[in-house]
Amino acid sequence: MPVFVNSFFEERVEQLFDLAALVEQIFVSAGLEYRVVGGFAAYLYVEQKEPDAGRLTKDIDIAVRREDLAKIAQTAEQFGLQHRHAAGLDMLVSRDNPSERRAVHFVFTGEKAREHYPEAVPPLVPGPLFRGMRLIALPDLVRMKLTSFRARDEAHLKDLDEAGLITAEIEAVLSPLLRERLAQVRARP
Repeated sequence: MPVFVNSFFEERVEQLFDLAALVEQIFVSAGLEYRVVGGFAAYLYVEQKEPDAGRLTKDIDIAVRREDLAKIAQTAEQFGLQHRHAAGLDMLVSRDNPSERRAVHFVFTGEKAREHYPEAVPPLVPGPLFRGMRLIALPDLVRMKLTSFRARDEAHLKDLDEAGLITAEIEAVLSPLLRERLAQVRARP
């Protein structure tokens, strides 16, 4: 019986892992901290628990300290990436193929990613390593997804919850607003 492989999907996953490895090299070289957050972090957590259940994302979001931005930009140049500020977002894009959709997007610890968000991006605390990438701690990822609460965030929350990753311990430390949002996600089919 033939085995079918979605080579486009596999190639896209490898591109994301290659970009994430480049991010790790940049931050190690600069002696700085970061954490993978957003959809890629959700994908990695879900894939570890239930392979093939995660949703792939197009880019990588990372949490960094704003005071490190100049050093990040300077170091990234040595690795073929350049800092860009566009539409209110800071990111690293490939010097050869600058695509904002395939970029490394920054959110800054201690700041709200969007003015209307109810909570700020959490500090950089130790989290798990996955294939050399520094992931945000799972409770902080859940909090961030509930804070932004867009349709894609709800989908990631559903994936995390269905994989059994949103535990009672995580739920217990959420603010009342974020617990309410989690209940909304769980109530939707």
